[in-house]
Order: sequence, then C-alpha cells, then structure tokens
Amino acid sequence: MKKGILIFFSIFLSHFGALAQCAMCKTTIVNNVSHGELSLAEGLNFGIMYLFVTPYLAILIIGILWYKKSRNHAKRKFE
Repeated sequence: MKKGILIFFSIFLSHFGALAQCAMCKTTIVNNVSHGELSLAEGLNFGIMYLFVTPYLAILIIGILWYKKSRNHAKRKFE
C-alpha cells in the first residue's frame, strides 16, 4: 500500500512543470515576454498550477481520512 502511494505521488509531482495557460493568458504572456518581462509569465503559470492542484489535494486528504476511519471501524467490528 505504501509503495502505491509513493508511486502515485512521484507521478503526480513530476507533472508540475506543465504549461497550463488559457488563450487569453498566453496572449498576455507572449506580449510581455516579447518586451522582456519574464516574471509575469512565471507567476501566472505557478498560479494556474496552484489552482489546478488544490482541489485534487483536498479530495486526496478526504479520501485518506475516510479510508483510515473505515479501516479502524472494520477492525473494531471484528474484535
């Protein structure tokens, strides 16, 4: 079980370098990069990835807590 969780996190965390930008964001970034401003592109990309990952982390935490609670309940049921 621990090995599966480790594999999941390693695959999940390896995709943080993805470029997740909508068409309007990309146009704004291209205009700023062409004028030499790179900080906006990096910040916007980080913000998009943060907003993308947050709900999945919340679901993962709830799922882990639910799993542990149900496993403890099953152990008490058979004692």
